[in-house]
Amino acid sequence: MTAALKAAVFLSVAECPVSASGFTFRSAKFLCVVWAAHPWINPGMSATNVNLNPQGEQMADESMIRTLAAQIEAIWPQEKSLLNFYRLPRNPRVLDVGAGSGEFSARVAALLPESRVVGVELLAASVEHARRQHAALAPRLTFEVGDAFHLEHDDNTFDLVANRHMIQSVPHVDQILAELVRVTKPGGHVHVLAEDYSMLHMMSGPLDPDVFWRKGPVEFAMRTGTDARVGRRAWTLMRAAGLTDVRVDYVVVDTLRVPRRVFADIITAWRDGYVDALSTPEFPAAVVRQHFNEIIASIVNPDHYAVWHLPIVSGVKLPAR
Repeated sequence: MTAALKAAVFLSVAECPVSASGFTFRSAKFLCVVWAAHPWINPGMSATNVNLNPQGEQMADESMIRTLAAQIEAIWPQEKSLLNFYRLPRNPRVLDVGAGSGEFSARVAALLPESRVVGVELLAASVEHARRQHAALAPRLTFEVGDAFHLEHDDNTFDLVANRHMIQSVPHVDQILAELVRVTKPGGHVHVLAEDYSMLHMMSGPLDPDVFWRKGPVEFAMRTGTDARVGRRAWTLMRAAGLTDVRVDYVVVDTLRVPRRVFADIITAWRDGYVDALSTPEFPAAVVRQHFNEIIASIVNPDHYAVWHLPIVSGVKLPAR
């Protein structure tokens, strides 16, 4: 953390009572920092107590394993073509920051048989799960506990640095992007999947899903000092981070390209992990759950269409002068 932020960090690791696939989750629940406010943060929040991991409890819930498994099944068939576009060397070094359960890291290692891939993840239980789940790809594929704000890797180390499904859930995105760029080799690529919760479109039931995405995820993000619509800002942020040749590609998760069951599994896992987090006195849990259930029902309805547009923003690190 830079001195300019006048940062004071407090970390408390607490056991979560849930488990999945035979392991217990640990959650970094309170990672707070004194900081100078950023413009997308809810101005009603205290500027002296901003959680750097405001979704720690949800990330540690067993539903997150299901979320990541369904998301990679939906997204990877389209996303993997971008790795060919990057024209990586034959034996690239790849870093996956915010690796979660290791689904993307493992697929990259399998796709690029001479690569060496490192997955970095904050939650120790997720790292242990990833190591067990993808042990067949070791030692080319390794996982380690690490902090995206302070990567324990040298400058100019990796040919490809990826960060997926993360920057919408944390503050100080500029700091994370700076770390991704720092550890990328000159001429290497930074690859960011940047979610935007105003890019989900479903047919209305009794309740309006457009209202849900705004009152649920977008307002939850505002309350937690994050930006659930960061996807539309990612191109600008990555250019500001010093990358060149910044481009935006879209993965289209919809009911034509992705099996309805897989798409519905994503939303079901979100529901199971986020109903309480999204709820407020004005937007109670029962209504949040009804919204989720209507969206799931629409996705599995063969007469309905639903779509989630996912920006993947990539750029090249300039060679040193």
